[in-house]
Amino acid sequence: WQIGFFRRTIQKNLHPSYSCKYDGCCIIDKITRNQCQLCRFKKCIAVGMAMDLVLDDSKRVAKRRLIEENREKRKKEEMVKSLKTRPEPTSSEWELIRMVTEAHRHTNAQGSHWKQKRKFLVSNHGDRETTSSPEDIGQSPVAPTSDGDKVDLEAFSEFTKIITPAITRVVDFAKKLSMFSELPCEDQIILLKGCCMEIMSLRAAVRYDPESETLTLSGEMAVKREQLKNGGLGVVSDAIFDLGKSLAQFNLDDTEVALLQAVLLMSSDRTGLTCVEKIEKCQEMFLLAFEHYINYRKHNIPHFWPKLLMKVTDLRMIGACHASRFLHMKVECPTELFPPLFLEVFEDQDV
Repeated sequence: WQIGFFRRTIQKNLHPSYSCKYDGCCIIDKITRNQCQLCRFKKCIAVGMAMDLVLDDSKRVAKRRLIEENREKRKKEEMVKSLKTRPEPTSSEWELIRMVTEAHRHTNAQGSHWKQKRKFLVSNHGDRETTSSPEDIGQSPVAPTSDGDKVDLEAFSEFTKIITPAITRVVDFAKKLSMFSELPCEDQIILLKGCCMEIMSLRAAVRYDPESETLTLSGEMAVKREQLKNGGLGVVSDAIFDLGKSLAQFNLDDTEVALLQAVLLMSSDRTGLTCVEKIEKCQEMFLLAFEHYINYRKHNIPHFWPKLLMKVTDLRMIGACHASRFLHMKVECPTELFPPLFLEVFEDQDV
C-alpha cells in the first residue's frame, strides 16, 4: 500500500510540497496513511525505498519494451529449439515417403498442369461445351429428390463420364503401395470401397481455385459449388468446397497429399476387414512418417500437424455423407446413367 504512493511522489516530484502539522511525528499505518503525506513519504524512505530506483515515464516505457523484446526472443529461441528437437524422417521413412509420393504422381490426373488443362462445365440444352465463365448450368431437366433438392440430370450425366477414370486412378494408387498389395483380396476391396470417395474428394479439394470459385474434378472438369450440388452431391458439395477453402491455407505439396491418401486408404475400422492389426500397423507407419515429414517441411502455421489430422476426420465425414447421398441418386436418377464401376464401388456401403 506504500509502493504506488512512493512511485507517484517521485515521478511527479511532489515531495518538496509535502508538510506535516505535527512536526513529522505522525504514526502511519493503513488507516492513517492519508492523513499526512510527509510522514508517509518519510516512512517509505525509512523502510528502504530508494528514490533513484523509481523510473520516469521514458525509462519505464523503455523497460517495458525491453521486457517484451526479451520475451519474444525467448519465445523464438524455444520455438527454434523445439523445431530442432522434432524428429525428421529416418532413411526407411524416406523410402516409404518416396514410394507413396510416386504412387500419387503417377495416378493424379494432369499433375501440376491442371489449371492449364481444365475445362469449365456449362449446360447448353443437353450439349456440353467449354467456356471460361460457366454460369448457366441448371437449365437442363431435373429430377426431384426425397430430401427436397433437385438433381440436374445433365450435370449428373457429365459427372458420371469422369467418375470411372477417377475411381480407376484411386485403385491404381493403392496397388502401387506394396503393403496394400500384400493384403488379402477381400480386404483390398473393402479398403478401396471405404476410401474411394474420400480420396477423390481430397484430390478435388486441393484443386480449389479461389479466383473462379471452382473445384477441378479428375484433373479436367472445373465446377462451381451449385453445379456439383445440383449434379447429385447435394450437401456433400458444400463439405468438399469448404474443405477446399480450408486446405488452401495449408499449401500442401504432393507428398503431403499422397500421405493423407495413404492414411485414408489404410483405415482399419472399415467393416468386414480380416487383417485389422496389420492394416492398423501400416496406418501407424504412414502417420509417423507423415508427422516426421511435416517436421522436415517446417510450416509456419501453428499446430500444423494436429490441424491437418482434423482434415482426415472431415474427409471421413464426406465419405459417410456420400454413402447416404448415393441412395438418393440411385432412386432419382436413371439406372443407365450409372457406370458399372461407380455402382460396384458405392453400392452396399454402410450408411
